[in-house]
Amino acid sequence: MKKVLAIILGGGAGTRLYPLTKLRAKPAVPVAGKYRLIDIPVSNCINSEIFKIYVLTQFNSASLNRHIGRTYNFSGFNEGFVEVLAAQQTPENPNWFQGTADAVRQYIWLLQEWDAEEFLILSGDHLYRMDYRLFVQRHRETGADITLSVIPMDDRRASDFGLMKIDQSGRVIDFSEKPKGDDLYQMRVDTSLLGLTPEQAQRQPYIASMGIYVFKKDVLIKLLKESLEKTDFGKEIIPDAAKDHNVQAYLFDGYWEDIGTIESFYDANLALTQQPLPPFSFYDEKSPIYTRARYLPPSKLLDCKISQSMIGEGCILKSCRIDHSVLGVRSRIESGSVIEDTLIMGADYYQAFAERHSNCENGEVPLGIGANTIIRRAIIDKNASIGCDVQIINKDNVQEAERESQGFYIRSGIVVVLKNAVIPDGTII
Repeated sequence: MKKVLAIILGGGAGTRLYPLTKLRAKPAVPVAGKYRLIDIPVSNCINSEIFKIYVLTQFNSASLNRHIGRTYNFSGFNEGFVEVLAAQQTPENPNWFQGTADAVRQYIWLLQEWDAEEFLILSGDHLYRMDYRLFVQRHRETGADITLSVIPMDDRRASDFGLMKIDQSGRVIDFSEKPKGDDLYQMRVDTSLLGLTPEQAQRQPYIASMGIYVFKKDVLIKLLKESLEKTDFGKEIIPDAAKDHNVQAYLFDGYWEDIGTIESFYDANLALTQQPLPPFSFYDEKSPIYTRARYLPPSKLLDCKISQSMIGEGCILKSCRIDHSVLGVRSRIESGSVIEDTLIMGADYYQAFAERHSNCENGEVPLGIGANTIIRRAIIDKNASIGCDVQIINKDNVQEAERESQGFYIRSGIVVVLKNAVIPDGTII
């Protein structure tokens, strides 16, 4: 794997994840109470012995820079690094990244200097665990110019993805972007060719692109330099290359979730609390997910009732009820509060005791969740201050709303309280 260079695409503005992306890049969005989305592909690389990793980004990259700088420091005895490459103006190109392929193209002068044989192109907003060594091995064994990682799909979900067809050797011969009806039926393939059992192949007769690719170094450089007007890998570069290049499919038959919307982000986080086995687990000793070490104290629980939940480090919970929820680091919840079906991202710091020493009578709203507050089906972003006797329950069952001046949005019926928002005592949402 010393000859593999990983490039993680940080994504665009992340408009579908707004307002979680209001102040941060999409890969920097917190997940599972203590990690960030960028930790998933970076950890997969490290566990696959790929240690040269670039992250391409252009929107709100300050917190992503900070997280990567504090988290991933390899020893001086190897060439390992995780480095952010932000969009920049150059004499040759004064423009922002115009798409996934254009982002790589603008830094090709830097990437081609490395003594690499393959470039591994990854996405920064997926939740999955993959051994990229098997992916690269398949690429080398088939003599492929490009290999795409694909997942098997059933009829119900197939039309939501870019699908492809393969021949008997696994070579990709056709692409279709989110086909419907007869067009969808035309994209059925025998997925047993890629390793599924006949029973599985019957249930899942489609293959969908995961947006993860391995390129031969010289092939990627040639394609990017020849087609300057093409800006996207999945929609332009790879479908066009399939005509005269060996484009192969590699089947990944594990859990994979594209964290593209507020609803998918919410569902993926709360799914982590499932028992006995969640679809994705952070409790895998052989393939751990790495993140920044914070050296926080243990969480303190005072007379609480907690069921089917995950609690991060450094939390202080007093006489409250927590059900089917994920609480991030430094979360603070006062007595009498009820938290159900909710993701609380926690806080970046502790308030001094003097600042916290306020109560429900003087109207001050300290960091955390105040007393006698009820929160259901919500996402509470970092450093939010929610007062006493607040109800965040979407009482009118609103599906979409923008109340930025009041500190919250509603997306797919999920209330999203903004980072650093202050929700006064007695508020009902």
